[in-house]
Amino acid sequence: MSMTVDQLVTEIRELPRDMVADVVDRLLFESHGGQDTEKVKDWSQTVNRRLNEICNGEVAGIPGEETAAKVRDIVGR
Repeated sequence: MSMTVDQLVTEIRELPRDMVADVVDRLLFESHGGQDTEKVKDWSQTVNRRLNEICNGEVAGIPGEETAAKVRDIVGR
């Protein structure tokens, strides 16, 4: 027997927040063609490399507020 959309929403609302986020993420990814696993792998390697550079003191991070201000300047907001 199939569930209605209302029944699904009711069931999902009973889940912990992290599980709800996982359901939403999966549905969004699938509705937009899924993920390119090679790109995900490449991006993960880049993120890990950059994190190691920061942790090892090879590069300094830029504070989030400073980055946000630069973005606002660029987009004119």
